[in-house]
Amino acid sequence: MNELNLMVERTINAPQIDVFNAWLDPEMLKKFMMPAAGMSVPHASSEPEEGGRFEIVMQAGDNEIPHAGTYREINRYERLVFTWESPFSVENSTVTLTFKPVAAGTHVTLEHVRFIDAETRDNHKGGWMGILETLDATLNALQETG
Repeated sequence: MNELNLMVERTINAPQIDVFNAWLDPEMLKKFMMPAAGMSVPHASSEPEEGGRFEIVMQAGDNEIPHAGTYREINRYERLVFTWESPFSVENSTVTLTFKPVAAGTHVTLEHVRFIDAETRDNHKGGWMGILETLDATLNALQETG
């Protein structure tokens, strides 16, 4: 097992509460948990409590990729920690998100630890960057529509 890790950051033009809550809301997860263009999320579920589980099915063409995890820490609006289980993950792969209010909205830092190899880590880095970009666009669109 490898101790490889990654970190990505992005400032999202939305209030901290909205950015944080998006990660726990299945309907919002369906709108932004897409690591690449052309993907969709046909199924997402969430039990937003420590020890609760989530499931996200990402779809690329006819290929469905299941993801799941357990919420290890939910510190409302500031920090979220969950396990990451997918066909490309190893045991105890964990994602930590921190949310800090800034003048432009919310600065999100995402740390993901434990990968099979460097290539898998690098693929996830691009995927997480795409997800944060889609989250920003999704929340901006929701703000514009009211």
